Amino acid sequence: MRLNRSALSLLLVGMAMPAFASVAEKEVRFGLEVAKKGLWQEARFRFEKAVQLEPDNANALNNLGVALEQQGEFEQARAAYEKALALKPGDLLIQQNYDLFREADDKRNRKARKLKTP
Repeated sequence: MRLNRSALSLLLVGMAMPAFASVAEKEVRFGLEVAKKGLWQEARFRFEKAVQLEPDNANALNNLGVALEQQGEFEQARAAYEKALALKPGDLLIQQNYDLFREADDKRNRKARKLKTP
């Protein structure tokens, strides 16, 4: 599976992991590894697990947003990105992922509306 720009940003978030990383951080790291291979269901599972362990982990939420977007779960992806941004409003990678998502989502919605118009 070809990674889109949003997915490429995902791969930059959370790459450095200290030896004392939390279980949630380890889940994010594993999720990143499987996402690189295009295994989005497994990546999503890992990011969801990380969010369950640390609900305020903005990087896990951002990465979950990317995985959800890749699986076509656009409303859930939007919610994950928005929560990540609320937790880390100045994070440029999260903002970039959200902006790319919104641009693609707007395009999808315009196309869907156009197809419904007789």
